[in-house]
Amino acid sequence: MSNITYASINDDILKSLEPPGKAWLASFLVIITALGMGIFAFAYQIRHGLEGSGINNPIGWGVYITNFVFWVGIAHAGTLISAVLYLVRAPFRTSIYRASEAMTVFSVMTAGLFPLIHIGRVWNFYWLIPYPNQRLLWVNFKSPLLWDVFAVNTYMSVSIAFFLLGLIPDFASVRDDSKGLKRLIYALPSLGFRGTNHQWLHYMRAYLLFAAICTPLVFSVHSIVSWDFAMGSIPGWHTTIFPPYFVAGAIFSGCAMVLTIMIPMRFIFRGFDEIIKIKDLEGMAKMIIFTGIVVSYAYASEFFIAYYSGAKYEKALFWYRPFGELKLFFWGMIFCNVISPIPLWSKKIRTNIPALFVISILVNIGMWLERFNIVVTSLAHDFDPYAWANYKFQWVEIYITIGSFGWFLMWFFLFVKIMPSLAVAELKEALNPPLRSAK
Repeated sequence: MSNITYASINDDILKSLEPPGKAWLASFLVIITALGMGIFAFAYQIRHGLEGSGINNPIGWGVYITNFVFWVGIAHAGTLISAVLYLVRAPFRTSIYRASEAMTVFSVMTAGLFPLIHIGRVWNFYWLIPYPNQRLLWVNFKSPLLWDVFAVNTYMSVSIAFFLLGLIPDFASVRDDSKGLKRLIYALPSLGFRGTNHQWLHYMRAYLLFAAICTPLVFSVHSIVSWDFAMGSIPGWHTTIFPPYFVAGAIFSGCAMVLTIMIPMRFIFRGFDEIIKIKDLEGMAKMIIFTGIVVSYAYASEFFIAYYSGAKYEKALFWYRPFGELKLFFWGMIFCNVISPIPLWSKKIRTNIPALFVISILVNIGMWLERFNIVVTSLAHDFDPYAWANYKFQWVEIYITIGSFGWFLMWFFLFVKIMPSLAVAELKEALNPPLRSAK
């Protein structure tokens, strides 16, 4: 960071909060259009029922639950980067953790929509909430579906608190650089932070405490999501490998989404290319390599266990996935998650921005396909051949999926114009003090 100073960090990051230009407005219009497609499809589903989706008998979980697991997985990278990597003092987290934290919050907000969309009669959503309903019945506390409610809501609450805590010094920087109404607006979330030694001492203790609290959440939340499947007796689901498998896959997809978001930001905002170094992106690429190896090992273990166990239903399912009606989704998953990250072993590819961007998109596609394979193929090909079925996509669920990306990107686009998208305070902390660098 030899070309970066305290003043340049302030100038470059605070300039991103200026009123949006034509390019931002055009992009935001496309995002709102995608969101509108999802809202229209959801309204159609409320009017006509779930017949507009591909859900059938016996495939009671389809694209909606696939999207739920996908978005919960995306949310993991933000907490991992901001909390776990903070505890281990990873140097490449500083420039990218703020946007990844925001990504976590917006991903959980997106994931939380899909259980509501999936139930069809969304006005009866209170059946998902753990309190006595009008029939004086409690929900089933032995169900992993209820565990999801506690886990996801806890994760969202702690992630939002951690996200806002990290923003306090940066809100103070925006406040001090602003005048009039803008200064008053940013004075409220800055909570009177003046940067005194006493305030920094308590702030750093609180941040360390939150990082320690968030760390087990990274591993627990997606483990609980995996129990939605592992606690069932369906072939392909009932396996103890699912918790670590899901956690590794979540970090894998989350790191890829961080690259998908940070690389465009690096080019859109002037000065960000000097702050978000290539070595920072390379650090994320190395995390993708590691978690990609774990995911590939899990794929191989699933097939080996199915073969070695001698269970005919498991064998039949794992033969069906690569050779059945839905085989294109399986081979697409293998290509995106196992083959496409291999070039990252080369430093030339890890430091090549376009290649990183393409690979990150392929990994995100592959992780969606993985969730689809887990959710749909097991239900489509369970114990009784008489009940086997195929899954056909319908326009309603496709539009709602597109709308979910519009919902996520809408919040992220608003975030980069309202809040500092890079951590002003921590980026300055990584620099040499001005007096020392002048000697």
